[in-house]
Amino acid sequence: MLPLGLISSAGFVHIVLQSCRRRCWPSCRLQCDSRAGSQWARHFQQHGISEPLLSSQYIIAHVLGKKTLNCVERSHLRDSLTDQQRENVWKLCTKRLTRMPLQYVIEEWDFRDLTLKMRPPVFIPRPETEELVILVLEDLQTEWRGRTWPALRCLEVGCGTGAISLSLLHSVPQLKAIALDQSQEAVFLTKENASRLGLQGRLEVHHLDIIKDADLMVRDCSAVDVLVSNPPYLFTEDMESLQEEIVRFEDHSALDGGSDGMRVISQILTLAPKLLTKDGRVYLEVDPRHPALLKHLVEQRKLGLQYLETRYDFTNRPRFCILQRR
Repeated sequence: MLPLGLISSAGFVHIVLQSCRRRCWPSCRLQCDSRAGSQWARHFQQHGISEPLLSSQYIIAHVLGKKTLNCVERSHLRDSLTDQQRENVWKLCTKRLTRMPLQYVIEEWDFRDLTLKMRPPVFIPRPETEELVILVLEDLQTEWRGRTWPALRCLEVGCGTGAISLSLLHSVPQLKAIALDQSQEAVFLTKENASRLGLQGRLEVHHLDIIKDADLMVRDCSAVDVLVSNPPYLFTEDMESLQEEIVRFEDHSALDGGSDGMRVISQILTLAPKLLTKDGRVYLEVDPRHPALLKHLVEQRKLGLQYLETRYDFTNRPRFCILQRR
């Protein structure tokens, strides 16, 4: 899972462009001129808060019941906030000053075409994971076109907010999914998001640790046609360079993949042949250093998997691995 602190400048541009499409990103001409917005932006900047203007704009827009200030009617942009609105802005901005990520502050964020509830310490999904979902959907439309849709099943390992499973279910009405996470908070949040989106009837959610509960996982979660995961893949040494927002608020177990970032990935590859149907596929988001390691591991251990290909993310880094059961 790629933390926000490691997103490149190109990655940030991608986030902005995607947000323009989904969240009505405010243009410069429509930046909020209210004293509250500008004052909080300056306050954030003085305290070293990243993206100070965007943080204040999102918070004020949220208090006004909108995605962004660009979604507010022009005639209301200069209106004074009510006493209750100012109090709500103060409460949320005070949270942001503690370095709490904006997604946790406003308690929601968009993932593709869904708005998901966010709550610490459950991991916040990143833009790369949206690309992972698109990759799976493209394959479902091509490789699995001849299959009987009601029989198609997907397993997500490390569901967090439920972003991957819920996005796939939303896009493919006939699909059924199983999601699991070692974090009870993540399990609760995935169930909450599924219920809010009306997708709970096609999603099973389990509180399981893929390493400690391997036997239970094989018993309760097989057989599936697709196994998808954005596992913890950071090298432990990279944890030291994370932003303070991440260190203080996000679940470290959703980030730290061990000394080589492969602790959970290796377990997924070991269990995959027992979980997948014939010709079933594995889709993984990984660190750019991992594809070569995965390919070597699969060939060396003869796991019953075939390494199909590596796909690149929007920064042109090798980010996604596709494997298939032999």
